[in-house]
Amino acid sequence: MTANDEYIVEILEGVGLITSAQAQEALQWAQQNDKPVIDVLTLQQGIEKSDILKALANQFGMEFMNLTGVDVDQEIIDLVPAEIARRYKVLPVFSGDNSITVAMSDPLDVETLDSLRYVLRMGVEGVVSLPEEIDAGINRYYGGSAVDQMWDATEKEVTRGLDIPSLEGEDEVTDADAPIIKLVSLIILEAFRSRASDIHLEPQERKFRVRYRIDGVLHEVESPPKRLQAAVISRIKIMANMSIAEKRLPQDGRIQINVMGRDLDLRVSSVPSNHGESIVMRILDKEGLQLGLPKLGFFSDDQQTFERMIGLSDGILLVTGPTGSGKTTTLYSCLNYINKPDRKIITVEDPVEYQMSGINQVQVRADIGMTFGAALRSMLRQAPNIIMIGEIRDLETAEIAVNASLTGHLVFSTLHTNDAPSAVTRLIDIGVKPFLVASSTRAIMAQRLVRKICDKCKESHKASDRELRLLGPMAEQFANVELVRGAGCDACKNTGYKGRIGLFEIFVINDEVRHMIFEQSTSATLRRRARELGMRTLREDGLRKVMSGMTTLSEVFRVTMGDAN
Repeated sequence: MTANDEYIVEILEGVGLITSAQAQEALQWAQQNDKPVIDVLTLQQGIEKSDILKALANQFGMEFMNLTGVDVDQEIIDLVPAEIARRYKVLPVFSGDNSITVAMSDPLDVETLDSLRYVLRMGVEGVVSLPEEIDAGINRYYGGSAVDQMWDATEKEVTRGLDIPSLEGEDEVTDADAPIIKLVSLIILEAFRSRASDIHLEPQERKFRVRYRIDGVLHEVESPPKRLQAAVISRIKIMANMSIAEKRLPQDGRIQINVMGRDLDLRVSSVPSNHGESIVMRILDKEGLQLGLPKLGFFSDDQQTFERMIGLSDGILLVTGPTGSGKTTTLYSCLNYINKPDRKIITVEDPVEYQMSGINQVQVRADIGMTFGAALRSMLRQAPNIIMIGEIRDLETAEIAVNASLTGHLVFSTLHTNDAPSAVTRLIDIGVKPFLVASSTRAIMAQRLVRKICDKCKESHKASDRELRLLGPMAEQFANVELVRGAGCDACKNTGYKGRIGLFEIFVINDEVRHMIFEQSTSATLRRRARELGMRTLREDGLRKVMSGMTTLSEVFRVTMGDAN
């Protein structure tokens, strides 16, 4: 129950739609069962939802609109993208001069109207309609996905009186469980079809939100009913071999399934939250992994530099960037490039995300003492030529990596830093001696991922005034240039983007830079000298790719705002 519920019953009582006793009973029941008070009045006290919404609409000076039998022109529908209509649960019904009227089910939700005005860049007014009619209209004009249809079918099963069971194990799955099993399967299938890298299932106070991360950006899809939350989470935990009895502690698991003839690994993580367990499933598509350096997005000059660095016989090569910037894929591409029969390659990872033939991959298991440090010490006795460490997290791991590089091994690893030169000071902060960092490190590469422009709907345009302001001194180069963007089509789900490429900042450690590291120069000093020696920043590499028609200025600004200088 929320403060809005108390306001709603006060309004309904004031207009004589409910009595004081009904108001108190509804508020109490809503609080005890964590249900919206409107649903309580409708289900428990038999009051028509349309009468409730009419009374609320009248209170706020809004019109109540019956959408049954109403035909909306396609031109009006096109003013609101499908993603926006589904996210905010609104249906456009009228349009005027730079304004639009949308049907919404909650007249108290002024935030939605404000958000729509900002997103659509036009005036937005609201009329009140039944939520079922709005959902039907969205599916009619924008089309419903397979998951939407499955949720509708599951909801019908529930309304027939079928209790959603609390699944305790695979042996107890019955015919009654089938809708939940199909629902979870379709959530995964729809994510795979949408090229999603992650599935986020997030319990909230009044809804069970589902979001897909597609090309690095989260997209909300139609949410299943809140009442199915416990059953869906239990089903996923069973599939991932996680304990469904433990709901107070985070858990990790793994699901191996075959989708449309493709073997997928799903890395599952659960975290307790205020309104239930939040689940994230990372989709690892072995067949879809592109392990080629050109496919990462290198220009030819950067690729030649990078290939020369990974072809060295010893030293450390670091890849830096935030979580989700493609560091692991880059390292796998490096290993795939240098994986030859005359070289022994060992990796230590947490977790092992992709199986690669010809490479010895070691899984970290801290619960039995198999830490990064323990694994690395034993690996050196295996006489490898090349070592890949998933991440340098502490001094012990860093020291073993440095010692391995100084004794004739080529070491690949990652660090979480914003740019390439900062990795040097990060290693020193961890506790590695400056002279060891200077003598062992060969190159550091920072990277980010930006969305690629969809090839099917490319169109020319000029940079906007805002983009030119953000470019600063470089604005003159883009002022009169024809740039490219995606107009939006079915192939890219009207986003204008499909797929991702990398932006790279390659910092080669030469003798002069080694001396600066030994002298403990600051990262700002190292960065300034590296640029003088020819290093391109992430922003500069991104702008090159904008000029080449690969991505857009807005994408480059989105991921490199902190790397402009």
